[in-house]
Amino acid sequence: MSIKSDIEIAQEHVPQRITEIAAAAGIDEKYLEMYGSYKAKIDCKLLNETDTPDGKLILVTAITPTPAGEGKTTTSVGLADGLRKLGKKATVALREPSLGPVFGVKGGAAGGGYAQVVPMEDINLHFTGDFHAIGAANNLMAAMLDNHIQQGNALGIDVKQITWKRAVDMNDRQLRHIINGLGGKMQGVPREDGFEITVASEIMAVLCLSSSITDLKERLGRMIVAYTYDGKPVTAHDLKAEGAMAALLKDALKPNLVQTLEGTPAFIHGGPFANIAHGCNSVMATRMALKMGDYTVTEAGFAADLGAEKFIDIKCRKSGLTPSAVVIVATVRALKYHGGVPKPELNSENLEALEKGLPNLLQHVDNVKNVYGLPCVVAINAFPTDTKAELDLVERKCNELGVNVALSEVWAKGGEGGIALAEEVVRLCQEPNKFSFVYDEKAPIEEKLNTIVTQVYHGDKVVLTPNAKKQAQQLTDLGFGDLPICMAKTQYSFSDNAALLGAPKGFEVTVRNLKVCAGAGFIVALTGDIMTMPGLPKVPAAEKIDVDENGKITGLF
Repeated sequence: MSIKSDIEIAQEHVPQRITEIAAAAGIDEKYLEMYGSYKAKIDCKLLNETDTPDGKLILVTAITPTPAGEGKTTTSVGLADGLRKLGKKATVALREPSLGPVFGVKGGAAGGGYAQVVPMEDINLHFTGDFHAIGAANNLMAAMLDNHIQQGNALGIDVKQITWKRAVDMNDRQLRHIINGLGGKMQGVPREDGFEITVASEIMAVLCLSSSITDLKERLGRMIVAYTYDGKPVTAHDLKAEGAMAALLKDALKPNLVQTLEGTPAFIHGGPFANIAHGCNSVMATRMALKMGDYTVTEAGFAADLGAEKFIDIKCRKSGLTPSAVVIVATVRALKYHGGVPKPELNSENLEALEKGLPNLLQHVDNVKNVYGLPCVVAINAFPTDTKAELDLVERKCNELGVNVALSEVWAKGGEGGIALAEEVVRLCQEPNKFSFVYDEKAPIEEKLNTIVTQVYHGDKVVLTPNAKKQAQQLTDLGFGDLPICMAKTQYSFSDNAALLGAPKGFEVTVRNLKVCAGAGFIVALTGDIMTMPGLPKVPAAEKIDVDENGKITGLF
C-alpha cells in the first residue's frame, strides 16, 4: 500500500465552508471578509467587541532541529484536533509559510499527513496576500529613502549607514549584496544595497506584535532605516512613510481563519523567521484564537532555545500573554541523529546513540520547567521504525525529570492519534505555573545576552566583538538599552556552531553585530553566519511542483 502525500490527503478532503467554521467558533459573520469559500480575514474590531474570557494557551516547541525532522506544526494541529476529540473547544494559531522555504528545502508549514490545515496549497502559496503586502510596504520604505537622498538629502543621510534593505519572499542568494542606482545622475545615487527575504523584514515583526492599526502605524514610524553623517538615527517617521505603509498593510493586519482537516478553527497569521526574528505568529491572531477556544494551541519556531525563549521574552513580555503548558516535540530518529547516527541509518534501533542524543531533549525540558517555569510534556512524534525499547528509554529519562511522555500519532491518525497528548495537556493546564522571563528587561544589553547564553544555551559566557561592544554602547546611549533581545543564531545547535549537536558544554557564543528594531521593540544580536536571505539548494523543491490544465497543483509535499 502506497502512502499518500500530504497534498493528496488535503485534496481528497472536502472542507466545510469557512462561514460554518466561524459560526462554530462563535465568530459573527459581520466580522468576516471572505476570500472564496474556505478562507476569511477577521475584522480586528472583534477583539474590542467581545467580552469572552481567554482560554488556556498551550505552546508547542521542539528539540534542536535535525534533517530527520521533528513535526512541530503537525503536532500542533493534531493536538488541537485531539483536544476537540475530548470534547474541548479548541483552536490553533499558527504562522504563515514563506514562499522561500516552500520552493527551497524546508517545505511548507501546513502540518502533514492527517494533521493538516486546509486549503494547504493556498496557505503555502499566496494565501490572502499578507506577505505580498509586507514586501510592498518594505520596498515602499526603501524607495522613499533612496528618493529622499536623490532629491537633495535634507536629513543628511549617510549612504554608508543605511540599515534598511529591500525584500522579496523568495530564496535568492544573488540579491544578498547588490549595487544599485547605476546609470547616471537621474537613476539615483549609486550605493551598496541588498535584499532580505520578506519574513526577515522588520515590518513582519512589527505586524506580528501590533495590537491595532494605530499601534501598527506608531511602530512603523519608529523603525530606524539609516543614520546621518553625525550618527543620529533616521526613522520612517522622519521620511513621512508610516501612513502609506500602514495603508498597504491595513488588510494584512487582519488575522486569517481557515480549518484543520477535522474542522478545528485555525488562525494563521504572520510568520517572522525564527532564527533571525522572533518566530511566532501574530499577537492579534493568538488573542482571537484565545477568545474563540477554551484551549488554544500555538507554536514557536525551531527549538525551545530559540522560538520558545523569544515567545516568552518578546511576545509574552510585550503582549501580556501567559502559556499554561508547553509541549516539546521530539522524534526517536532526531535524537539518534544528535547521538551521532547519520541520516541513512536512523531507521535501525540504536539505544546507545539514543542515550547519547537524549541530553538535547532533557536540556530543553529542564529549561522549560526550571528557567521558563512552565509545566511541560514531551510529545514523541511517532515513526513506524521506532522500537518499544527506544520509546521506553525516552520515557524513563523524561520521567526522571518529572515530565511525562505522550506518543503522538497524529500524522497517521489525525486527532485520534493526539488524544493521549491532549489528555496530558489538559492535566498540565491545571498545574501550578511559575512562569517567568529569562532576564530582567532593564539589565544592560551585555548582561541580558550573557543570561541567555548561560541559562538557556548552557554555554560558558557571551563574547562581544569590539564592533558589537561599540554598538551596545551606542544603542544604550540612544535609549534602546531596555529592549528585549532577539538572538539570531543557528537553529541546529544550542551553541553558535551548527556542528555542535546534542547538549554541548564549554563553549562561548560570539555576538558580532547588534541591530535595533525600534518598531518591533527588540535588539537583534547576530551570531555566527546568519543570513537574512537564504539560497536555494542544489535540487530545489520547486523542480517537483507543477499544475495541470484544471489548475490542480502537484508536488507540493
